[in-house]
Amino acid sequence: MTLKNGKDTILLIQKATAALGESAFVIAQQTDLSHSIESEMSDEKTKFGRIVAPGTVSESFELTAYGDSDDKGQELIMEALKNGEQIKAWKVDLVLNSKGKHNATFAYGYFESADEKSGTEGFVEISGTIQVLGQSQKGELDPLPIEVIEFGKYGFEKPGEKSGELGGTQTEQPAG
Repeated sequence: MTLKNGKDTILLIQKATAALGESAFVIAQQTDLSHSIESEMSDEKTKFGRIVAPGTVSESFELTAYGDSDDKGQELIMEALKNGEQIKAWKVDLVLNSKGKHNATFAYGYFESADEKSGTEGFVEISGTIQVLGQSQKGELDPLPIEVIEFGKYGFEKPGEKSGELGGTQTEQPAG
């Protein structure tokens, strides 16, 4: 048995009308992600007892992230909501499966809501809910670029190899 770790699951989003070949956006600084599937129940009383039957199934994704003013994914949340634009979403397991691919869940949907909280202490928090159209589909994605998987991480560097702050523009020592 292999337990899944929450930090190994991320959400990617893209406008449904994005150009062919255009990449999806990783939403920066994600802290929480949930995928809910619910069924409305038909519940009727009879003279002989209760009758219960499954009804319409609905799905949603909810995400929370710390605000990042330079993040295109967070911009897309607000833009798609304000403009009523359909989006595509992928819930992706970053740990590769036995076939060397990422297990993923794909869905079309709309942002139902988005919220930005700016408390006195702590970081700005962005949250949003995507209502799924129809039913999501399970599948696999080829390995994601290392920049996506190691988003927010950095590698080892030698003294003098680069100049600049983490997250800012960095210049590299010319090869030679």
